[in-house]
Amino acid sequence: MTFEIGLILLLLLAVLTLLATTRITPDVVMVAAMAVLMMTGVLTPKEALAGFSNAGIITVAVLYVVAAGLKETGAIQFIAHRILGRPSTVRNAQVRMLLPTFLLSSVMNNTAVVAIMIPAIQEWCQRIRISASKLLLPLSYATMISGTLTLIGTSTNLVVDGLLQQHMGLALGMFELAWLGVPVMIAGGLFLVFFSERLLPDNSSVTEQLEQIRQYAVEVEISLQSPLIGKTITEAGLRNLAHTYLAEIERNQQLLKAVAPETLLQAGDLLRFIGAPEGANELRRINGLQPAREDVEKLKLASHQRHLVEVVLSQEFPSLGKTIRESAFRTHYKAVILSVSREGERLPGKLGDIRFAVGDTLLLEADQTFVQQYRFRRDFLLTSALNDSTPPDFRKAPIAIGWLVLLVILSSTSILSILEAAILSAGGMLATGCITVARGRRSIDLSVIVAIAASFALGAALTKTGAAISVAQLFLGFGDGPLNPWLALALIYIMTSIMTELITNNAAAVLMFPISVAVAEQLGVSFMPFVIAIMFAASTSFITPLGYQTNLMVYGPGGYRWRDYVRLGLPLNLVVATVSIGLIPLFWAF
Repeated sequence: MTFEIGLILLLLLAVLTLLATTRITPDVVMVAAMAVLMMTGVLTPKEALAGFSNAGIITVAVLYVVAAGLKETGAIQFIAHRILGRPSTVRNAQVRMLLPTFLLSSVMNNTAVVAIMIPAIQEWCQRIRISASKLLLPLSYATMISGTLTLIGTSTNLVVDGLLQQHMGLALGMFELAWLGVPVMIAGGLFLVFFSERLLPDNSSVTEQLEQIRQYAVEVEISLQSPLIGKTITEAGLRNLAHTYLAEIERNQQLLKAVAPETLLQAGDLLRFIGAPEGANELRRINGLQPAREDVEKLKLASHQRHLVEVVLSQEFPSLGKTIRESAFRTHYKAVILSVSREGERLPGKLGDIRFAVGDTLLLEADQTFVQQYRFRRDFLLTSALNDSTPPDFRKAPIAIGWLVLLVILSSTSILSILEAAILSAGGMLATGCITVARGRRSIDLSVIVAIAASFALGAALTKTGAAISVAQLFLGFGDGPLNPWLALALIYIMTSIMTELITNNAAAVLMFPISVAVAEQLGVSFMPFVIAIMFAASTSFITPLGYQTNLMVYGPGGYRWRDYVRLGLPLNLVVATVSIGLIPLFWAF
């Protein structure tokens, strides 16, 4: 063993240990390893930085913008709400949840799908009286499974495809992975439907706790062109909301209290909701409702420039003792007061007649710069924005869906490469106003991009120094005779799966790629079955919350514990592994 091989193996061991046992973020660990490889002369700067120009990495970054455009226009909610409906049992709810999840995650980044679907699932579970803990972990698993259907379904597929292009001059087709992805999706989906209900806890108390600390009354209006006109309260999705409830409707200067679920909505109806501040955010995401106050329109801000802000009045607020109408609040602060809470309770009466007092909490509609501008001003004791409260621009949802469909068609028919089609789709989103340049830039998770790109350096070092061959020879047992290719395939799959649980999916795929190619060379067989095994093993990590980002995202909202992941994830891992190892050689022969 040469000095360089020993150095690479020690560095690899250090990277795996740091990622598995410390809180140091993967991007920091991978960049540090890349720096060591450059400073020791193992790699030239050009070789070490090659990952940052890899087509797969750039595609991942561009697809973040495409996913953000779908989110900003409410396209995801549009698709999901059309399919979810009102099931009566947990199993029916799981089936209805799996359908849009499989559809969406097959053509967009699964992390983005889970981020968008979590609040939608929580809200939906409140309406149908089902614990969200029965659905959120299956949601995460479903996005991971369906991400294997297409080349753009998960970043791992794009990363491995980038490695294939870089080292083998081979590019996978858009739907080439579906040969295995479809059987895996069917087997995994059936397992989730028939077993997840009994294996997952019923954490109803977790999902039913509403934030009652600050209670507001918020008014919204049914516009003349609203798609909700003629629908009942239930059909419009206004019953059993997660954070607010419909208190009354004002219609033709008459007040309708104790509104029945079958009440039909009419143009011009003024709806008053009472609940937590998150309720205002919830209402903004229902297509067909608009803010009732004219002052909101006087802000002259496009919908994508508005968000919700909470402020607490200080003793130095200049309008203490004045009514909201007298204070000219909108003129002074370029923001509109939607509601006022005092000592945790909403204030009754007309909003304009409320007099300001120290400690009042105001719910505001303001532009994106309000928090930065007033965070340290003495007018307010506290200034905070409600996360993700910019209302979707539902008018552009069909446009955003159109750009996504165009991406799939162009890339699947090989008219354009996936990178070119993704750039065209992202550019179209920006050009048509589905997303702003600033939001598109913020949507790109640079820590993920840097971690993946930097990990390419370690993979390149494994190949250049011969360390990958050494590991492959050790893996194959040296002189004990060549392994059966099926057994070698199973070992590669298991090794990748274990590494994914310990570190990250993309890092595991990058590190296992040169080893799998070396194993194939030692056996004298095609490398493709082993590469496909890496893609599926790294994309289906079910056993721990840390193995895949979407698992961690549902950990808190679902009120899960580690044992919940093991109880459901371990048998699901075995199902997916069995199907994958059994079918891979049938579609990609040794």
